[in-house]
Amino acid sequence: VVITDEQQIRLTHLQHLRSPDRSGPGQHQAGQECCTECLPAPPAHFTAKTEFIVPNRGLSLWLPFKAELSPPRDGCVAAAWNDITHYQVPTDDSFRLKHQNPDFTGEIAGKKQAAELLQGGVEQLAELQDVLYADGRWGVLVVLQAIDAAGKDSTIKHVMSGVNPQGVRVRSFKKPSSDEMSHNWLWRYSKEVPARGEIGIFNRSYYEDVLVVKVHNLASKQGLHESLTGKKLFDHRYEDINAYEKHLTRNGIVVLKFFLHISADEQRKRFLRRLERPEKNWKFSLSDLEERRYWDDYQDAFESMMRNTSTSYAPWYCVPMNNKWFGRLVVTKTIIERLKALGLSYPQLNDAQKQALEKGREMLA
Repeated sequence: VVITDEQQIRLTHLQHLRSPDRSGPGQHQAGQECCTECLPAPPAHFTAKTEFIVPNRGLSLWLPFKAELSPPRDGCVAAAWNDITHYQVPTDDSFRLKHQNPDFTGEIAGKKQAAELLQGGVEQLAELQDVLYADGRWGVLVVLQAIDAAGKDSTIKHVMSGVNPQGVRVRSFKKPSSDEMSHNWLWRYSKEVPARGEIGIFNRSYYEDVLVVKVHNLASKQGLHESLTGKKLFDHRYEDINAYEKHLTRNGIVVLKFFLHISADEQRKRFLRRLERPEKNWKFSLSDLEERRYWDDYQDAFESMMRNTSTSYAPWYCVPMNNKWFGRLVVTKTIIERLKALGLSYPQLNDAQKQALEKGREMLA
């Protein structure tokens, strides 16, 4: 149990409550918060009771003596919105996408409060970007993956609204050309990785080769010999990705990966807005509706992607995005925290540079 600065109490399930073989009245259902139905009574083997009352919920949580709490992972918790570990995908293969709540907004009251917080975050990000550029020892690669209409473009627009455009590059990847297809599958992405001192954003990325290629069985059309497209193809690509991202981090490129998570119903609403609002008509594509028929296949592919490629050096963050104003906050907060952890600083001048400054002052006097 963690008490935040706002005196909110976060409840986490014990590991035994998540156990896949657990059944009965205490079984947690995907998408629900902790509730009296979820925890109706203490299990018989509990020897001690610890009760925490959550304001306006009247919930209680029974804990065994000396119990260890599991980290908040599965969307059943009331976590502080700015606790980025709440969104981080674990590396132990326990992640399940169906347990993530795309409606989660923490204790944020609504759009107005979110807008105020985002503005402060954008200003802080702009300051950190300036130091990142001057420091020159680190670069940042931001990877955005999501189903259609999840809000990738608007996230880039709002989160990066205050940064210096000279230090940020956004790259979108469409269907590969014949020249790109003739190279190894990571080749076209490697060319666009940011330099140290820069922030690069991949609006979709090399992960498309374990998503759309997997869902539509396109590997046979990528020019590979049939001996290379067997059952282990995507396991090998996960391995390639992990090795590639380790290579990037070992060369000073911080890899930040965000999966923007929305529900099928929310996607439907956003498609309808594209049809009904003239200023959004240009965004509509029938191909997006065709892809919607593969919703379950894509959800499986997204889950497999994150479970196999969320690592300690390049973790995935599963961002609740049914409310775009909240998801943007999470992305901004995460980038800020990772930049602050780098220990960035402006370069220290050597004696010759200091002398040049003094000479410059004399010349301008």
